[in-house]
Amino acid sequence: MSTKPAKASPTKGVDARIADNKKAVFNYAIEERFEAGMVLEGWEVKALREGKVQLTDGYVVIRGGELFLIGCQINPLNTASTHISPDSVRTKKLLLQKDQIRRLIGKVEQKGYTLVPLNLHWKNGKVKCDIALGKGKAEHDKRDTIKDREGKREVDRAMKSRNR
Repeated sequence: MSTKPAKASPTKGVDARIADNKKAVFNYAIEERFEAGMVLEGWEVKALREGKVQLTDGYVVIRGGELFLIGCQINPLNTASTHISPDSVRTKKLLLQKDQIRRLIGKVEQKGYTLVPLNLHWKNGKVKCDIALGKGKAEHDKRDTIKDREGKREVDRAMKSRNR
């Protein structure tokens, strides 16, 4: 018996999370969510299967009418092919429909929204990135979020001890 955790296998019909950006929900008020495809190299897909990704510092930019994910770090495996030189912080292109991209460009440029990656996941054997249109939270909003989370945690603890 193996004690290794189960890998996020990209089998057909199974959706599995690869990485989450927990800071995004804390730092931004999320307005809309979109699911975008990603243009990846082979070594990156292999590394994603092993969960060697860090999405926390990632952000989405618009260049020339296209979306790009910057700052998402995919660490190469030791067994990566010897004929390539992997770049762990390579800019990755995101794939969305043209009308969705146009709408996002309008909101980001005019209304002060920003695009942040929320998570990476497998969908029908392909890697997808959930991106969100959000506005930055003010410091007092973040404090309110922390206060609500701690209050909820205390209620859960009290209910748990009461049920025993």
